[in-house]
Amino acid sequence: MEKQLHLNLLASRPPMAGGFQSSSKMKMGPGRKRDFSPLPWSQYFETMEDVVVENENGKDIFRIYCSGSHGPVLLLLHGGGHSALSWAVFTAIICSRINCRVVAMDLRAHGDTKVKNPEDLSADTMAKDIGKVVEALYGDNPPPIMLIGHSMGGAIAVHTATANHVPSLLGLCVIDVVEGTAMDALNSMQNFLRSRPKTFKSLENAIEWSVKSGQIRNIESARVSMGGQVKRCEESTSSSGVSNSIGEGIIEEEEDEEVEEESNKKRAKEDDPETKKESIFTWRVELSKTEKYWEGWFKGLSALFLTSPVPKLLLLAGVDRLDKDLTIGQMQGKFQMQVLPQCGHAVHEDAPEKVADALATFMVRHKFTEFKEGYLC
Repeated sequence: MEKQLHLNLLASRPPMAGGFQSSSKMKMGPGRKRDFSPLPWSQYFETMEDVVVENENGKDIFRIYCSGSHGPVLLLLHGGGHSALSWAVFTAIICSRINCRVVAMDLRAHGDTKVKNPEDLSADTMAKDIGKVVEALYGDNPPPIMLIGHSMGGAIAVHTATANHVPSLLGLCVIDVVEGTAMDALNSMQNFLRSRPKTFKSLENAIEWSVKSGQIRNIESARVSMGGQVKRCEESTSSSGVSNSIGEGIIEEEEDEEVEEESNKKRAKEDDPETKKESIFTWRVELSKTEKYWEGWFKGLSALFLTSPVPKLLLLAGVDRLDKDLTIGQMQGKFQMQVLPQCGHAVHEDAPEKVADALATFMVRHKFTEFKEGYLC
């Protein structure tokens, strides 16, 4: 069961082994000064735009980030609670490997996407969103598209593919989401979500927590993607929730003498009224309120994945993720699988180069594209 609990299919579950404490308070450790300042999206993507989609209730606006000018489109779908920015580092790398275009989108109720009905996170609605965005971008003649999704986004990618919402679909890549393990993990999801800090003193504190808790094991990825997971609180810091801030959790832990002075300065700065007024952050998405949709995302996923007629790639953080249907399908050669060890659940953030290499090799092997001139695979 511990392995199942470790795999969080909504938001990456911090590992509790290997020296990390199970509470929100974490010791910073002496002499380690790492840069947790946020990085801009423009360092990784070429453009950002809002795609307007007309529907019966009015207009929905989907935020997308793009790179590349020719080749097949890699349409990237993030996990629950995350945003398109989780693909930032991966995008810069994959665009250096192969001829391709990247479109990373904020799914409904996530990131900077604004929809009329943000409470509807059903697999059917979200899959239709993908089709509508593709139509808005490319009209009736879309280019070849490779759907790539992580966790919840992987499930939505499978639903989108099997419902034929993307008629020009080339292939399907699913990252660290397997029906059997996902369904087992749902029972512990609410407990995990309650264990996370509710607020952060600053965006830097949120980035620091994501790295030190193990949610994202690549500090560069965390610095660009956490801004898509958290937002500034609208309420003042006198509210009761602020006492659970991870900023307090980090600095109030027993400290070594050599870092005590630095921590005192940090504490004084955070106690400043102006700093407090501007610097409280909370999660953009209240994942606990989406529980009624969890089963619909993952139930029957393995069968849907296996029946999709396009070439398929499954990338996993551990081979123990495979359920019975996928094990049989893998032995029958119905899809290609690759295990990337030493990764957490956020595989594409923890090891963006390995994921880019695996995907580039897959796409070139299937003659979807070519390696860029001068790139040595």
